[in-house]
Amino acid sequence: MEHFTGTSRTDLALEARELLTKQVNEDIPGVLVETSEDEEVVLTKVDITTPEAEKIMGKKQGTYVTIEAQGLRYKNTPLQEKIMKLLADELVGMAELSKKATVLVIGLGNRNITPDALGPRAIDKIVVTRHLQEILSPELKGGVRSICAIAPGVLGITGMETVEIVQGLVSKIKPDLVIAIDALAAASSRRVITTVQLANTGISPGSGVGNKRFGLTQESLGVPVIAIGVPTVVHASTIAMDTINILQEHAPFARYFKSMENLSDADRHTILRQVLPEVLGDLMVTPKEVDRFIDDIAVAVAGGINQAMHPHIDYENIHAYLH
Repeated sequence: MEHFTGTSRTDLALEARELLTKQVNEDIPGVLVETSEDEEVVLTKVDITTPEAEKIMGKKQGTYVTIEAQGLRYKNTPLQEKIMKLLADELVGMAELSKKATVLVIGLGNRNITPDALGPRAIDKIVVTRHLQEILSPELKGGVRSICAIAPGVLGITGMETVEIVQGLVSKIKPDLVIAIDALAAASSRRVITTVQLANTGISPGSGVGNKRFGLTQESLGVPVIAIGVPTVVHASTIAMDTINILQEHAPFARYFKSMENLSDADRHTILRQVLPEVLGDLMVTPKEVDRFIDDIAVAVAGGINQAMHPHIDYENIHAYLH
């Protein structure tokens, strides 16, 4: 659910709050924030608790958990496993599922466009068990939930809205929970591929690439929906405006930038339009190594879901399945 805050655009509740707090220079009423961190990971919980806060934030009332780790951009298996465990713990707490629950996992996005392929690639690594429930041994039952998964594709390929496909599946399967995985957009380049967001508010397919579709929410599907998203792009306009803002901040101390010291909002937007003319459209930026990054983060996301949904499956077996 992409939110525009000035010229900054983000799907992350954490960033929306940061941007708004910076603008008004005070905390936002009705938005509660808790943060814990160690040397590798920062975990932030943002609760939007009032309709007024929902309107200000541009995000639905609910809970948004953000797990940030800069090391996710590197081949770091211990960190990847740590993120899986954190994601699993947060998902268990957010879902509150019974042992007999059925869960439908939806991988949103276009498999043929790498920055938008997180959902389909994660689906490839989900341990699906709905078809095995009748033959599971007694010791496994209760620790291996009924999980089914699908990557439904995108409107331009299927001719069907994602929500239409998912509504049909929900009406037939009758899951207790839908988990939707999607690529997001960030307002900060440092959060691209380094951040995972969980939200109990559902998701709008295509929001990360500026192409909002009808949302997958409890209202549209009739069952709870947890969204898991990873920023894979940042808008070029955001990077350009951040550059202008940094130059303006340093203007008082650098004689080369003196002319920017009193730059107005209108002037900044004029510069932005010159750098990124409208004829180019809304450009988005992704790392050149995005193919490897997407594969790695898909493993972390799928691993977290697998651990949360199947607590009695040996982690070593899950890890082997993912790789």
